[in-house]
Amino acid sequence: MGGFFGTISTRDCVNDLFYGTDYNSHLGTRRAGLVTFDSEKGFSRSIHSLERDYFRSKFEDELGDFKGHQGLGVISDTDPQPIIINSHLGRYAVVTVAKINNLREIADELLAQRMHLSEQSANKLNQTELVALLINMGSSFVDGINLVYQKIKGSCSMLILTEDGIIAARDFLGRTPIVIGRKEVHRLSPIGTDEYIQAYAVSSETTSFPNLDYKPVRDVGPGEIVRLHADSFEVLQPAFKRCQICSFLWVYYGFPASCYEGINTEYVREKNGKMMGERDDVEADLVCGIPDSGVGMALGYSEGSGIPYKRAVLKYTPTWPRSFTPGNQSRRDLVAKMKLIPNGALLRGQRVVFCDDSIVRGTQLRDNACEFVQNGASEVHVRISCPPLVYGCPFIGFTNSKSDLELITRRIIRDFEGDDKKNLDKYSQTDSPEYKRMVDEIARRLGLTSLKFARLEDLIESIGLPKSQVCTHCFDGSSYDQQQGDGEFFG
Repeated sequence: MGGFFGTISTRDCVNDLFYGTDYNSHLGTRRAGLVTFDSEKGFSRSIHSLERDYFRSKFEDELGDFKGHQGLGVISDTDPQPIIINSHLGRYAVVTVAKINNLREIADELLAQRMHLSEQSANKLNQTELVALLINMGSSFVDGINLVYQKIKGSCSMLILTEDGIIAARDFLGRTPIVIGRKEVHRLSPIGTDEYIQAYAVSSETTSFPNLDYKPVRDVGPGEIVRLHADSFEVLQPAFKRCQICSFLWVYYGFPASCYEGINTEYVREKNGKMMGERDDVEADLVCGIPDSGVGMALGYSEGSGIPYKRAVLKYTPTWPRSFTPGNQSRRDLVAKMKLIPNGALLRGQRVVFCDDSIVRGTQLRDNACEFVQNGASEVHVRISCPPLVYGCPFIGFTNSKSDLELITRRIIRDFEGDDKKNLDKYSQTDSPEYKRMVDEIARRLGLTSLKFARLEDLIESIGLPKSQVCTHCFDGSSYDQQQGDGEFFG
């Protein structure tokens, strides 16, 4: 997916920028970048790969090279960024959280107009540079950003660092979040004088704010464009009518302390788990969450079912605090196994309910279930905090899947129907005969005693927004098509 952080202050912003960006590290594993602007030094930028290392270790030694009262940072799962552009709109830097499905088509259109694309990532087009070129075609930043909204198929949120503040523009349907934070601090400076600091920040995660003394102000709305200064912000374009924020933020992506649309991630996970626990009739001895995103659901499930919660599997955080992406599948599978350690003393002879966030390919869960049995579990019941993933996501890259057939659900549907696209509406309908047959087959292939998924209705109720405002495409194939007409889209 990816995440970003931007800040503009009455004082040097480098420390806030560094740590605020780091608090988005759970959202991406490929690239990271920082850029600052100083009126004398101009733009300073650095980009590093994160595929074998951590954000802090890559950038900490370079912080002395950055200077300025405003800057942007990004954790990217796609292309190297920030991109620095010199255009008729002025000199600026841009970062994006985006998935652009018609990247090649837009690029061909721009090339036909004798524009060029210079940035490459693994011999592929850099989508952040393409976004910048579209912005440059506008008569203003607002005009150019709206051209991005109109041209792309997928999603795109962005931050733009200009010589006159930071512009934040949220995806036209709000699929990915941006939240505004404000800091106002009186304190003694190192030389003993009174110091007054004002600053604004924008981030993908509210988790970035509290330890840096920012207070959340509000979310940027779908399609809304705002400009931030150190002491104020202005709305350049009001929010659009429609919202389709990604439901998977609460299921998987989000850090437990973060809030989206004012709704806390851990609260949603616990409530969702409690609803499943109250409905479930399984007989078991303990409940355990697969770290990290399955823990909140497991706590709620334990409360709802009355089955005690125990930490029967733990994540080895000293050396596996996050997922890396080794180059080959066998090593990726080994990494997935190495970071989770079963506690055989708690598992031995026990009927265990394991709660996890989702099942994509099923490989990791199958290996986990085998480990649990080898460590003495007599029964392995798995409860998943979202419905089955039946549709690939065209809006956010939450997996590395190149094909819907990498989803275990679609492989099973293909085996049942001879066509992985047949009767998808039936397989995604909770408790239909096709749905039950698919879930039973997933359990059989993964070696589970039983398997149940959260109902879509319960997930939506846990989030607390109307279903029309939440994207659930990966579960039921429903999504708003921006081509339905600008009259419904803009305004």
